[in-house]
Amino acid sequence: MKRILITGKDSYIGTNFKKYLEQYPDNYYVEELDVRDENWKEFDFSSFDVVYHVAGLAHSTPDESQRELYYKVNTDLTYEIALKAKQEHIKQFIFMSSIIVYGSGIIGEDRIITKDTPLTPDNFYGDSKKQAEIKIRPLEDENFKIVIVRPPMIYGPDSKGNYPLLAKFAKKTFIFPTLENKRSMLFLGNLMEFIKLMIDNEESGIFLPQNNEYISTKELIKKIAKVHHHKIWFVGIFNPLIRLFYKHVYINKVFGNLTIAKELLNYQENYNKYSLDESILITEKII
Repeated sequence: MKRILITGKDSYIGTNFKKYLEQYPDNYYVEELDVRDENWKEFDFSSFDVVYHVAGLAHSTPDESQRELYYKVNTDLTYEIALKAKQEHIKQFIFMSSIIVYGSGIIGEDRIITKDTPLTPDNFYGDSKKQAEIKIRPLEDENFKIVIVRPPMIYGPDSKGNYPLLAKFAKKTFIFPTLENKRSMLFLGNLMEFIKLMIDNEESGIFLPQNNEYISTKELIKKIAKVHHHKIWFVGIFNPLIRLFYKHVYINKVFGNLTIAKELLNYQENYNKYSLDESILITEKII
């Protein structure tokens, strides 16, 4: 049996991962640990095999006044937990980083993340994740494996971030731009299976999991509207205006191109259990 400690109690990803593994009661024991105060430092890690670190601050356009806090939580706390994990003989440390370490998408031109793409975060949220990666990697050795996961936008039932905003828009608007783009996304259920495989196979390294299919914002809006039987007309009249504001952060988040090269999604076992259409039905609680 694998014993897994999730650092980040009541987090969206951590709590869902705990529930996901409950279908295998003979194979995994999972516990969540609150790391929002200093009490975690007294907690004994030594009885666990894996630490899955999901605690962190996530906001792609953070307020400047929060800069110090982002580095304290996303960088320093990550390192402190990883160091304690190593000192207490944990075998594997899994860190939830983000695709944001590569910077934003771009409107009007392809942006494809490959294994050679440099880390060029746009802001201190992305940089705080990058610095965490830099700090923890030297801790790795043959007895302490580190997995760094850089996922694209994660979505699922009751998720936060861009998806619920787009879904709300898709259920209410009657018109939407025809502007085409391509994004990598990752459904929660596929992420859960991926992390399970990382643990089962005692992996180490940097991974960029994603759904099998790329998706455009227009297609995503269309699919969400369809499952709710809502009619939307797609028009090109707004396209020039959107291109004009291509440097605006939110416009880029919605209409920019940001994909992970297909070869980077491949793994020795298939973790994409859900197709894009199935994932939207589940996320929208249709099934």
